[in-house]
Amino acid sequence: MKVIILGAGQGKRLLPLTAEVPKALLDIGGRSLIGRQIDAFAACGVTEFAVVTGYAASRMEEALARIAHEKRIKIKTIFNPFFSVADNLASCWMARHEMKGEFIQVNGDNLFKTDLVKVLLAAPEAPVTVAINHKPAYDADDMKVMMDGERLTEIGKTLPAETVNAEAIGFYLFRGDGGKAYVETLDRAMRDPSGLKQWFPAAVGMLAKRIPVKTVALDGVQWCEVDFPVDLQQARQLVSSW
Repeated sequence: MKVIILGAGQGKRLLPLTAEVPKALLDIGGRSLIGRQIDAFAACGVTEFAVVTGYAASRMEEALARIAHEKRIKIKTIFNPFFSVADNLASCWMARHEMKGEFIQVNGDNLFKTDLVKVLLAAPEAPVTVAINHKPAYDADDMKVMMDGERLTEIGKTLPAETVNAEAIGFYLFRGDGGKAYVETLDRAMRDPSGLKQWFPAAVGMLAKRIPVKTVALDGVQWCEVDFPVDLQQARQLVSSW
C-alpha cells in the first residue's frame, strides 16, 4: 500500500500564517500537519509515500526528508510547477506514475488518527472507495456526493442540496484496476482546456460512470480539515485531547 498526499497548495485562506510555509507544514500541537498524517499511516504499516509539492517546495522537501529519516520510511516528492495557476486535478495528474497497485490518495489538509486509517483499510474490496461523512446539512465548501446505496454516482461542490447524501472528506482508496482507470480518466480530463481549473473529484465523478466507486462511512471517527484560521484552532484543540 502506497499513500499519495496532495500537498502543493499554499493555503491562502490561512494567510498570514502561510506567507512563508505551506499549509501542510503548519504546527498542530508540536507536529506538522503532514507529519501527523504520515504518523497515522506509518502506524498501520505503510512505508511508502509520494507527496506532491508546489508552494515552498524546498521547505517541504527538507521537512519530508527529516520525517523519512525519523520514521525509516520512503517519501518521494513530486513537484507540481502549475500549483499557482491550477487546481488539484493537475497535482493528481503529476503523480499519475505513482498510481500503481494499491494506493490511498489523501488531501494534505486533513488531520486524523490511526483509527481513521484502519477503517479505510478495512473497507470492502472495490476498485475505488471514497471516504464519506454524513451531516444534517452541507455548506458551499463541502465536497458533496450523491449515492445509490453505497455506490457513489455524483460528486461535486455544487450539487443541489436536496440531492446530497453525504460529503467526501478527502480519502480515496484504489485497488485492483481502479488505479489504472483513474489514471486514464485523469489523462482525459487534463486534455480538456478546462482541466487546469478542475478539482480532482471531477475525475472521480467521471470514473463513477465507468466502474463501481464505493463509499465507506467514517461517521464518529475524529478528524478535521484545515482551511481557515478557525479550523486551525479546532485542529489544535483536537490533538490536545488525543
